[in-house]
Amino acid sequence: MTFSIRKIIRAFAAPEHRLSCSSRLWRDGFEELRRRTEGTHESGAFLLGDCEGERRKITRFVYYDDLDPHSLKTGIVVFDGVGYGPLWQICRETGLTVVADVHVHGGLPHQSRSDRENPMIALPGHIALIVPDFAEQLVGADELGIYEYKGEHQWANRSGEKAGKFFYIGFWG
Repeated sequence: MTFSIRKIIRAFAAPEHRLSCSSRLWRDGFEELRRRTEGTHESGAFLLGDCEGERRKITRFVYYDDLDPHSLKTGIVVFDGVGYGPLWQICRETGLTVVADVHVHGGLPHQSRSDRENPMIALPGHIALIVPDFAEQLVGADELGIYEYKGEHQWANRSGEKAGKFFYIGFWG
C-alpha cells in the first residue's frame, strides 16, 4: 500500500520528470564528487537505478575512479573502457541499470566538445549531467547542465528552465 501511495505523491510532485533522485542521495553523492575533485580537477560517476518506462530513478552513485583508478589523473575525466567490466558486474549483482552519468566541470556546466563526441553510454536516451565549479556549492536541477543523448553525437539540452520538469530532486525521488 505504501508503495502505491509513494508513486501517486511522486507523480503529483513532479508529474513530467524523466529522472529523479532523493535529496539525501543527491546531497551525499554531490559531496563525494566535490571531495574527489580536490578542488582542482574533474570527477564523475555513473548513476545507477531503476527504470519505469521513460522514468528513471537514481539509487546509487558509482564513481569513475573506483572503476578506473586512472580516470581523473589528467585533470579531466578520461575513462578507460576497462572500467566498464566492473560497472556491468555491479549492475548484474544489484539488478540496477545505468540511468545517467554525472561529471564535474571547473566552470560552467556546458558540454565540451569531448563530452558531445564521447558519451559515457552511447545509447539514445542516456542522460548526462554536468555540475559547475568543481561542485563547490550544492546545486539543484536548474543549475546543472542536463543533456539527453539522441544518437549519432546529437544531444537535446534539458538545462535551464526545462531542468526542473526533467530532473526531480526531492523527498519522493
